[in-house]
Amino acid sequence: MDKRNTEQAYREGRLPASAPLANPYVPFQAENPPKYEARKGLVRGTLFPGLDLPFMGMVNKEELPQDPLAELQALGFAVHELAMYLDTHRDDREALELYRGYQKMYQHCREEYQRSQGPLNHVHISESERYNWLDDPWPWEYCQNKEA
Repeated sequence: MDKRNTEQAYREGRLPASAPLANPYVPFQAENPPKYEARKGLVRGTLFPGLDLPFMGMVNKEELPQDPLAELQALGFAVHELAMYLDTHRDDREALELYRGYQKMYQHCREEYQRSQGPLNHVHISESERYNWLDDPWPWEYCQNKEA
């Protein structure tokens, strides 16, 4: 492939025939690995310290805000992380119990959030509520949600 064709291929998102294949690697997780608490797991991108492999040594040390929406996000993240772990470790009873515990906490937190803030999406509208899930302010509009 000449230089002109190669440049055209890159602009179009095509790799040349001589491009090397990637070699992905995910460490195998043993039964009952150590786990971060949900809030730290969400910030780090994994619930499992053994899979916390920062890119080029860069570590996210940010903290989540102390608010109900951040708590709900952290619990939802933990539920999904444990579900994926249980897909490959079906006999880990401790992880299953932790998963069930996070599910209950998530459900309770979601109900409390919706009771005080309104529905999270169109799926969680009760028959007694009017269709107001699109009403402002949106959760990410921090300044409008900030309490005076």
